[in-house]
Amino acid sequence: MTEKSNIINANIDNLTSLWQTASMPYRSYFPESTFSYCYIENSDWPNRLWLNQDINQEIIPLIKEKILSISTPLVVPYWDIYENRMYEDLESHGFKKSFEQVGMSLKIGKPIRAQDNLNIQLVSNNAEVKLWTELFEMSFGYRIRHETLLKTKKKIDYYIAYTQNQAIGTAISYKTDNIMGVHAVGVPPEMRRKGYAEQIMKLLINLATEGGVDHMTLQASNMGKNLYLKLGFEEQFMIKNYKL
Repeated sequence: MTEKSNIINANIDNLTSLWQTASMPYRSYFPESTFSYCYIENSDWPNRLWLNQDINQEIIPLIKEKILSISTPLVVPYWDIYENRMYEDLESHGFKKSFEQVGMSLKIGKPIRAQDNLNIQLVSNNAEVKLWTELFEMSFGYRIRHETLLKTKKKIDYYIAYTQNQAIGTAISYKTDNIMGVHAVGVPPEMRRKGYAEQIMKLLINLATEGGVDHMTLQASNMGKNLYLKLGFEEQFMIKNYKL
């Protein structure tokens, strides 16, 4: 297996492990032979069903049956890493593509210069949990439950970004093996176009450098990927996200 393939697999493993960790306090992570799924009721995240192999005609009815048996809607991510491009079978069985992401990675090297007027702080108390979830919902338009942060903040690092004591954004970092996955880097609409997201990323890259990890991974929207390319990330694979 090539180094690129190893990093792609590590990216996917980091993402699915994050979903597992978020849902396990609710006892709602369920690994099965061909796919795994997790969900949190009254929440929009993580709520995913993902495949442990490429799709085939036998798996799709099982996926549909499982999704229809759960009251919480599930997103089905398809990693576009297979030669057969079987995601088209999902589309022919009533699944609609909801959004796409780009799997990206960065080889960690030396620290990079970041501005002094912005810092990130770990969420540590109830007031910060409330603030983080409010900022997240304003940034992304969907909700993560307060209880999820309270139950998982010892295993998942949730950050609030501040400038001049004003909270302006969110981020998550989550480590698996020698990979630091970055997730939920968001800035509310009224605070965008000021370079805040780039500064948050620079601080996270420096944290990864200090932590001695080999690579940083993330999943970018098509709109946001240029920021990560500017910072040295490489595009590696597509994630097509479907809903039934």
